Amino acid sequence: MTNAVGTRAVFGVIVPSTNTVVEHDYWRAAIPGIAYRAGSMYIPSPVMGDDDDFQALLGQIRASIDTAVRDALTAEPDRMVMGMSAETFWGGVEGNAAFEQRLRARTGLPVTTGASSCRAALRELGCHRIAVFSPYQPIADKEVGRFFTEAGFDVAAITGLRCPTAMDIARVESPRLREVVADLDGPGVEAIVQVGTNLSFVGLAEELEFELGKPVIAINAATLWHALREHGIDDRVAGAGTLLREH
Repeated sequence: MTNAVGTRAVFGVIVPSTNTVVEHDYWRAAIPGIAYRAGSMYIPSPVMGDDDDFQALLGQIRASIDTAVRDALTAEPDRMVMGMSAETFWGGVEGNAAFEQRLRARTGLPVTTGASSCRAALRELGCHRIAVFSPYQPIADKEVGRFFTEAGFDVAAITGLRCPTAMDIARVESPRLREVVADLDGPGVEAIVQVGTNLSFVGLAEELEFELGKPVIAINAATLWHALREHGIDDRVAGAGTLLREH
């Protein structure tokens, strides 16, 4: 339901309590008349130093997501946006579809997830062969690769930054991200895709697109783009990549 600051739409945004980047990226886009209300998933133990730790972190997300959704719903949003990505890739295409269906049934609202947004973005941009990076451990990168492969894309490479904690994701600096992209890029790669919503990459993705001459998709830009376009809002945004600027 719209209000004085969200005259066109209010989006509920579900984020881990450790995440400082998603809301920053959305507000920075400065879409007139779009407001955001975050629901926070409590993460008491943010360690993700290996596969077992990562699975435990995912368990914390699953245990707290209903409360986060409950809280966001009190603002009477028009759409739910998942400002967390790993869970939306888990289980491949079918796992993502089941996750979205649960959220739609729980909220009665349209739902935007990171996995579906990246798939839609790549189709919109006409890209098939991709390279992907994340802040994750191998167990999660396997699920991300599975989703993109099942969605019909050729995954040339996928790598994870192996961040030791959920907060450390937001501490990765641009030089390191440039190194990762340089290692992944190649003449046969049509697009670079970044997942992991606490990784600050939207502005750098814009720079890298001009330097590399190909799409570089930051997941926070993709979810915002998908939420806006699916909601019938066609505003274009400068400084956040080709997707929001031209599509």
